[in-house]
Amino acid sequence: MGTLATGDIPVATGLVRNQQETGMRFNRGKSAFLSGWMSLLLLSACVSTEPRELVPTISQSPEQIVLAGDGGASEPEVDFGLTATVNESDSLTNISVLPGIRVRSVSNGGPADRAGIRAGDVILSIDGLPSNQPDIMDMLALETTDNRSFEFEVRRNTTVFQATVTVQPIRNETLPPVELYRTDPVLLRAGFTTEHFSDRSGEPVTGARIVRVFDQSPLLAAGLREDDIVVAVDEQGIGSAQGLVTMISSNYQAGDRVNLQFLRSGEPMNEELRLWHPGTRLSELSIWPLFSYESSLSPDQTRLRVGDLILFSLFQYQRTGPEREYSVLGIFRAASGYGELVEE
Repeated sequence: MGTLATGDIPVATGLVRNQQETGMRFNRGKSAFLSGWMSLLLLSACVSTEPRELVPTISQSPEQIVLAGDGGASEPEVDFGLTATVNESDSLTNISVLPGIRVRSVSNGGPADRAGIRAGDVILSIDGLPSNQPDIMDMLALETTDNRSFEFEVRRNTTVFQATVTVQPIRNETLPPVELYRTDPVLLRAGFTTEHFSDRSGEPVTGARIVRVFDQSPLLAAGLREDDIVVAVDEQGIGSAQGLVTMISSNYQAGDRVNLQFLRSGEPMNEELRLWHPGTRLSELSIWPLFSYESSLSPDQTRLRVGDLILFSLFQYQRTGPEREYSVLGIFRAASGYGELVEE
């Protein structure tokens, strides 16, 4: 049996130590590689959100408004019971203006309806005079003041016929419109009227009385109710109901927090509330080069890429409105849905 020489022990120990150091360096290198890769992924990741629905834009009314006609524009004396537009050809590839005016809509039971005129018909002439501009209907409605019949020459497809349209003067027996309240239909979702009163010291005060609260109004969550009188927003006087609506719409955004100073049965109170907000939705999520997702409401479109290799993607999906398109390796493509022309 052989014996291990004393001088051989340091050599064996050195080999074991070298193997351990090599393994440790390998593990450190592997950890550094994985850490670098994860850092690259994190640096390449992108997450974005946007409102779940588009916040409507409402035009503001002036402080003083005239609801009824002020006599500045002439009112029609008669109503033919139809609306008309320029007569364009039916072809989308060769649009041209043809003689006559095309009927867009007919009021049920109106003079045109009783005369047999239908939507889509083309009025070629009225009392023998060519009718090529829709303005002729407005002119006749303004000039006719008595009961009268008009002879309309009408084309329906390839058939031309005569229709007698009898009109009567419009009797304006309705009461003028009466203002009910001013409303913020977006951020506060409530209706207000202007209130003038005096405080305990006798000083005149103007506020906005809550007269109607709509669904999803932030006033409900804050504990405000009908008949409360808002006098200030963040310590700023409002001046009137329209002043409150204009201040909120002009100075604040959806989801902002505001303090309302108001009176309830004559007692001053203060409440903080969060203005209406539609919530958020995911609009962008990407971890390059694994995948990327983009979505928007305006324009209405969605895009998904899987395996983004810059020049092409392993798989790509895109939706724009009702149209959908699929692509594999940038070579194989398929589409579904259809485009649609909408008349504004």
